[in-house]
Amino acid sequence: MSDELTFDDFLKVDIRAGTVVDAQPYPEARRPAIKLWVDFGGDIGVRKSSAQITDHYTPETLIGRQVMAVVNFPPRQIGKFMSEILVLGASDDKDGIVLLSPDFKVPNGSRMH
Repeated sequence: MSDELTFDDFLKVDIRAGTVVDAQPYPEARRPAIKLWVDFGGDIGVRKSSAQITDHYTPETLIGRQVMAVVNFPPRQIGKFMSEILVLGASDDKDGIVLLSPDFKVPNGSRMH
């Protein structure tokens, strides 16, 4: 388990729901990855991310899917691609990443509580 944090620390992490509007293979990445464009609506808009999720997903299966992501990290260069968000997932029993998503459709930009 990680170090304990305060509720104020938790509030600093801005986790929002968004819908994947585009997804493309990222063969130039060191490890297999997919480039994602996720629409968070409103003031946040569409943000990009590179995600190592090829064990369970293809670009075609991701379009229209809602995901959860941290939207307030600084951008990070991933090869030639600038990642603006951190899409969240959990490892399965073989270390493949399974995306975290709402059970029911929520408005894009909805904040995690």
